[in-house]
Amino acid sequence: MKTRTLLALAAACTLVAGCDGLKEAFTAHVDVVAHAGSQELSVTRLGNLLGHATLQIPATREVADVLAGYWVDYQLLAEAAAKGDSLTGKKEIDEATKSYTAGMILRKMQGVIDSMLVKDQPTEAGYNQGLDDVYDARHILFQFPVGATQTQKDSVRKKALSVQPQVTDKNFADMARKYSSDGSAARGGNLGVFNKGQMVPAFGNAVAALKPGEISKPVESEFGYHIIQRLTYPEAKDEYTKQFAMIVGQGAERAYMAKLDSAANIKVKSGAVAESKVAVLDPSSHRNDNSVLATFNGGKLTVADFLLWIDQIPPSQRIAQQMQAAPDSIIEGFLKNLTTNQVILQKADSMHVTLSPDEQAQVYKDFAQVVSLSWNALGIDPKTLADSAKSEADREKLAASRVETMLDDVMAGKAQPVPIPTPLKTLLEAKYSWKINAAGLDRATSLAKQIRTSADSARAANQPKSQVPLPGGGAPPAGTTTGGPGPKKP
Repeated sequence: MKTRTLLALAAACTLVAGCDGLKEAFTAHVDVVAHAGSQELSVTRLGNLLGHATLQIPATREVADVLAGYWVDYQLLAEAAAKGDSLTGKKEIDEATKSYTAGMILRKMQGVIDSMLVKDQPTEAGYNQGLDDVYDARHILFQFPVGATQTQKDSVRKKALSVQPQVTDKNFADMARKYSSDGSAARGGNLGVFNKGQMVPAFGNAVAALKPGEISKPVESEFGYHIIQRLTYPEAKDEYTKQFAMIVGQGAERAYMAKLDSAANIKVKSGAVAESKVAVLDPSSHRNDNSVLATFNGGKLTVADFLLWIDQIPPSQRIAQQMQAAPDSIIEGFLKNLTTNQVILQKADSMHVTLSPDEQAQVYKDFAQVVSLSWNALGIDPKTLADSAKSEADREKLAASRVETMLDDVMAGKAQPVPIPTPLKTLLEAKYSWKINAAGLDRATSLAKQIRTSADSARAANQPKSQVPLPGGGAPPAGTTTGGPGPKKP
């Protein structure tokens, strides 16, 4: 929605009958928290919703903002339903689902990378020779105490040396359960199939030096002393066969990505941390923000791109709140990771990796289903509205009233809020007129707090008064006795 300039507003007031001046216009503005289509959310309405809520939620600005966001999304859905807008235009859906289709392409690229890099197959000969540094082993860990001195380390070594001669292939699991200091003890010391690079160097090198079935002498690592046995192929076969491709693929992918990152030369721009913190708190206002947060050879990460990737993070992780509290160094690393996603997308584009026609058709189908489910959950399905109200204006009123009833029920604990998925929210906010007024939110929050305070005072005033006098509070009411001096019981 375009904001009218002060000059345009002043001109309008001189031409339109009934406009009593700028003062009245601005006063009315702050009495409104939000509008969505033809509907308005007043300060009084939102303040009462939050202030009289029976749910155990605080009357804060953040909660008021969330509640206003729900109201906007619901009313925009209501307007679309009243107008008979199916919200299934392919171009609109393509734009609204960009973050999700990007995620799908990233997953496809992972498969492409694996197919390019993983050529080997799991065989007995490959296992025995340590092909691609994949092993299966078990160990007994004699752990160092925290902050161990050299004397303590020597004591642990002596213990490991005394146990090692007793360990055999047959009793290894029992000895691990008896002596090992880590979580693998419950599994007889079994560590499963792993890549050598996943382990600390001392341990990984020791495993690689063993023949299948061989048991090592105590090996020192930063954790303590290990007695290690590399499993034979028959013992490892099932898990090795199952895990080999994934483990090799992960290692190859890490190497590939490291090389890709190095070639991309990613640089986070000065001020990007502050810009990203602002954008993540108000994503709707920054969907088309092309300010550059980071660059790489051949491309960039804009604020709009950043928000597309943020859309893929579940709301339960409260990423906006986490970013406000995180140190700049963490956020810079986060921005670099998201820029790497952009690098991979560019690589996918150059390799013509995209959604297949069937995958794209499924996106449209899923989106249509989300729209239908959301309408039904709010009780504003277009067919139901059309059966009850003939004109578009009447349907709008009916749909809006059902949204208000839904919100009343939610705040009374009688119903659960209907979550609106980000792609649908994005499409609605791009297609229909809406706005949330910060000043109105502040006033509604203040009103809600006043209502809560008044309710608390009323409850306190209505509490029955105690009949037991306070110390020094005067004589007790008639008909009561005190615990004053008197004869003691024998």
